[in-house]
Amino acid sequence: MSTTSRRQTPARRAVRRIAAGRLISVTGGAAAYTALNFTICHETHSASMQALSLLLTFGVAGILGPFAGALGDRFDRRRVMVISEAVAAAFFAAMAFARTPGLLIALAFGSAIAELPFYSASRAAIPSLVEREEDLAWANSLVTVGVHSGIALGPVIGGVLLGVLGAPQWVFAINALSFFVSLLITLSVRGRFQDERVPGQDDGGIAAGLTFLWRDRVLRTMSLAWLVFLLGMGMGMVADAPLADSFDAGGMGFGLLIACWGIGSVVGSAAGRWMTARSEPRWLVGGAFGVAIAAFGVGFAPVFPFALGALLVMGTSDGLTIVAENGIMQRRTPDAVRSRTMAAFEAVLSAGLVVAYLLAGPVRNAVGPHVVYRIAGISALAAAVVLVPLLRLRAVAGAEPSRAEPVPAPDVLLTPEHVS
Repeated sequence: MSTTSRRQTPARRAVRRIAAGRLISVTGGAAAYTALNFTICHETHSASMQALSLLLTFGVAGILGPFAGALGDRFDRRRVMVISEAVAAAFFAAMAFARTPGLLIALAFGSAIAELPFYSASRAAIPSLVEREEDLAWANSLVTVGVHSGIALGPVIGGVLLGVLGAPQWVFAINALSFFVSLLITLSVRGRFQDERVPGQDDGGIAAGLTFLWRDRVLRTMSLAWLVFLLGMGMGMVADAPLADSFDAGGMGFGLLIACWGIGSVVGSAAGRWMTARSEPRWLVGGAFGVAIAAFGVGFAPVFPFALGALLVMGTSDGLTIVAENGIMQRRTPDAVRSRTMAAFEAVLSAGLVVAYLLAGPVRNAVGPHVVYRIAGISALAAAVVLVPLLRLRAVAGAEPSRAEPVPAPDVLLTPEHVS
């Protein structure tokens, strides 16, 4: 099959549309959450309120993620994704009419809950959509590029809109529109979002994903590593604005910090398209060490441009790890329990974020933003060390778990010839 014909397959068109939808909605969401955090910080002048805002948006998956993941395994994933985007759009539209910090945070919390089913369902659907195992890394790379491009562009757009329009409500309204456009794109996707369901294969209920995650040594190791990772890096998120202030860079500097990380993550995600089942563990571990080195670079940065460069490296490393992580998880998890496993994984990570956000305010006030990033470097280094044993994994025949039964996979990786 020629390269041109491969690029025009219905499966590839479906993935491109999913990636385009993610780019649009994540850009709008990042702009809206930037406007939200700026508004909370400006109106309350409270690190605790800012941490609460982050906790109820980025940290919500730790509590409700497993419930959201069950929807993607029990119902049609395409329908789950469409309804999720519609409800999230409604919450963001309501934020356009809110005027108090408390109400804004409450509505943002609702939007975060509404988005959860989309995340787990869309990630679980990728292996079914691509059909060809050799396209899996390409698909994960493309979707991750869309997500991280939105993360890079969103804060800049949000800052510009705040400066030009003068009120965050306009940013929230535009974001609601972006979710509606993404919803229309999802409706246009034609393809298989899940494998054919066999009666009884989804037994295990909401806890099935967490059970599978814990019994599989590779996925358990990844979960514990990222939990440690986020205990430090989550505090770094709260330290970004004070870090910019410490260099007298102000609001523009804050936007540049986020943008540099986002640009780097796009580069790393794009490079992930050339990964294979055999190379993913190497990229996962190498990327984790890259994040650790970059975090120390931010923490010891003598001048602002050095900190920007370190965040560019951090984003690149992070993008590589995400593509590798998705590929490993998708290959090791049967379709019947994949959405719940993805949601359980996000829940574990969110638990780390919850603890990090609770500690962020007091720690930042006590030691300053530079030391917070050094702590983040220590946590990222510890996570990388935890992941090192995955380098010893080897691919053997018969490693794939049955698609009909969500049984734990052995401690091996899958190669293309082992995937049907």
